[in-house]
Amino acid sequence: MAKKQTKSKDSGPIRESKSSTRKGSGLKNFFSAIASFLTNERTHKVFGLFLLLFSFFLLFSFVSYFFNWQEDYDKVSQSSWFTYLSDKNIKAENALGKLGALFSFIFFNNWFGVAAFFIPFLLFLLSVRIFLGVSLLNLSKTFLYVGFFMLYISVSTSFFSEGETSMISGGFGYAIGDLLHASLGKIGSLLMLLFILGAFLILVMKINIRMPEWKGKEKADEELKQAEGSPMMDKLKGMFSTKGVDDDEIETDDEADEAPFETQNEPTPVDDDENSLDEFEFESPVITESPQARKANINEPVMEEPEFFIDEQADEIPAPANNSIQEIEELSELDKERMNIVEVTNEEEDFDLDDYDPTLDLSDYKYPELDLLEQYSSQRKVDKNELMQELEANKNRIIETLKNYNIGISKIKASVGPTVTLYEIVPEAGVRISKIKNLEDDIALSLAALGIRIIAPMPGKGTIGIEVPNQNPEIVPMRTMLSSDKFVNANMELPVALGKTISNDPFVADLAKMPHLLMAGATGQGKSVGLNAILVSLLYKKHPSQIKFVLVDPKKVELTLFTKIERHFLAKLPDGGDAIITDTKKVVHTLNSLCVLMDERYELLKLAMVRNIKEYNAKFLSRKLNPKKGHHFMPYIVLVVDEFADLIMTAGKEVELPIARLAQLARAIGIHLIIATQRPSVNIITGTIKANFPARIAFRVTSKIDSRTILDSGGADQLIGRGDMLFSTGSDLVRLQCPFVDTPEVDKITDFIGSQRGYPSAFELPEFVDENADQGDDDFDIGDRDAMFDDAAHIVVMHQQGSASLLQRKLKLGYNRAGRIIDQLEKAGIIGPFEGSKARKVLVKDALALEQFLNNQS
Repeated sequence: MAKKQTKSKDSGPIRESKSSTRKGSGLKNFFSAIASFLTNERTHKVFGLFLLLFSFFLLFSFVSYFFNWQEDYDKVSQSSWFTYLSDKNIKAENALGKLGALFSFIFFNNWFGVAAFFIPFLLFLLSVRIFLGVSLLNLSKTFLYVGFFMLYISVSTSFFSEGETSMISGGFGYAIGDLLHASLGKIGSLLMLLFILGAFLILVMKINIRMPEWKGKEKADEELKQAEGSPMMDKLKGMFSTKGVDDDEIETDDEADEAPFETQNEPTPVDDDENSLDEFEFESPVITESPQARKANINEPVMEEPEFFIDEQADEIPAPANNSIQEIEELSELDKERMNIVEVTNEEEDFDLDDYDPTLDLSDYKYPELDLLEQYSSQRKVDKNELMQELEANKNRIIETLKNYNIGISKIKASVGPTVTLYEIVPEAGVRISKIKNLEDDIALSLAALGIRIIAPMPGKGTIGIEVPNQNPEIVPMRTMLSSDKFVNANMELPVALGKTISNDPFVADLAKMPHLLMAGATGQGKSVGLNAILVSLLYKKHPSQIKFVLVDPKKVELTLFTKIERHFLAKLPDGGDAIITDTKKVVHTLNSLCVLMDERYELLKLAMVRNIKEYNAKFLSRKLNPKKGHHFMPYIVLVVDEFADLIMTAGKEVELPIARLAQLARAIGIHLIIATQRPSVNIITGTIKANFPARIAFRVTSKIDSRTILDSGGADQLIGRGDMLFSTGSDLVRLQCPFVDTPEVDKITDFIGSQRGYPSAFELPEFVDENADQGDDDFDIGDRDAMFDDAAHIVVMHQQGSASLLQRKLKLGYNRAGRIIDQLEKAGIIGPFEGSKARKVLVKDALALEQFLNNQS
């Protein structure tokens, strides 16, 4: 019995703790539901719609109260608000009823008076920002300015009230005005209000109050005359002004010019020269301040004195009184170059502007959430003991296999990865590395593994690595990669989550530093998943204004999901076609259009005097580049080609040449290429392509030759597939497990982005005009046909195949003449246009239709 009692006593607190945990979880769920409701976008839209309608309600009620306030004032003021609203016998004259009269009474009589008309205006701006996502004005500045003037008008109109609260000033204005009258009197109150207004205009609104122009010029002329008499100005005039000067004067100027250099290292007393240097700031292309002098003068106050610009070819020193835009525009272009005057800097001095923010075009854009991605559970459901048994068994087999060939091991350790375990061994002294390297197949046989890879030696370590596939590989979810600290805190321009290393660490690379990426591997080994992982990484990290994608998909099925984000992230030609490019002709035009865009961007970089897109955008964001001169913010452009081999087979040099040109030059202006192919042969991945793609990803291939074609080394033929890959950046070779992102996940992400407000259309690339095609049409005339034209037309219609090689065989012609006849047949409308390596289409069905066609032509 005692034992039962103790059990019952012990079970009491347990039940209480369970109930308390349930209550705590219930409160957490309740607060999380409230938080999700308040942060929901639809809740914001409903609140914005309420504010919009409420602003119109206040506006109409204020206007009606302005005309009917005498009738409604007595009714509202003589009874409580609840009685006024609930009593049916009381009727309001306001157009918006009792509620409109009550709100008008509160805002006009109790608060701000006539200045209350600003309140509907502020509510309207705020509601448009929340409901429609459109910023008509800068909200922070507008609320500050309007709020100040609303209070200021309320207080200043209290001067016109007759000793009591009135509808003009309101209760707030009357209270503050009464306090000012009692403490300062009417005149003192008026002066105080004028002081507050002036301080607000100067300090907050930054209105520049200047003296009249003629006074400034007189003052500058007087200071110029005083400065011309100083010894320093005499020296400077002697150094730079030699026009119209006698020979004797030139000699004295040379002596004065050499004096500072002769006494440079001698201690000199402080004289007028030093004072003149402190008072005046000389700007000239020749006289520059040393870095040591700049460091010494950082903390010294800047004297706001007139600036003197020294002309090398003038007798007199031009001294504009003010640095105003009007006076600088009156100067000649040559004077502007000599004085180093830049119009953009003058605009910056006159207008105090914040840094440009390109994301304000889509300021309400929301980045995709991690909840859109799946959290795949680990497939390797083994405990520690089973894992240790697997590692121990593999270790013993490796040691035993090497021992059979008289190779001793002094040390061995294992690093477990998601799909592969790395065994690092330290052989005994005197063992040749090549001997272990040759035992690759024997070790794979003893381990019964799918394929092992030996790294002899490992870079930066004094060990030999043996990579052995795990019996139960893991999936690397894309969600874990995007939520890792390395990706979230990545200080990169274009961060890309490529996967996990053998040591289970997330691997994040910067596409901007690669700067181009070549992906290759056999069919079904993970190339499409790798492309999706790269695109998803950039979608989670970049704003639509910062990056654009040019997607080329000859298969027409791999990248179609990204059509939904056309108005946010995609770029295309201005012909109104599909954003996902599938036609070979459009691919050629798009690549040439990117070359045109590259040349245009390089021209802007030259005008801005910067070296790359990062420096250019930083200069543009700080408003140091004038948009009126063609400057604009440059988004990064990523060209993705899903199947490069098909383009090479159909278009050949037309595709290879612009891609090689882009790969060589486009890295500095923010155009980066990602090319994927399942046929890594030498005629597809040529030497020109490989030379400009230092970053390469190799999935599993079928032969060592293909591995050497991609990576210039073996190893890709020994991968186990399903996302197992090798990433090469020159000399480094890293084995990674590509993150898995499924098609439904990509669909959710594109739906989330596509449902938001985007740009009116996709980012338009510059139009490309093929000049060679126009020249080819003008080389011949329709009337000037070849003598064999009719025979060639009959042959083409008979075989239903339009090619120059067919005419060469049947008519025994040379290639040039056959090509000329083919052009004439195209011009006449008998065959279709050029389609790469395919034969031209024949537009005439049979011989009878051809006879009728030729008779009509003649």
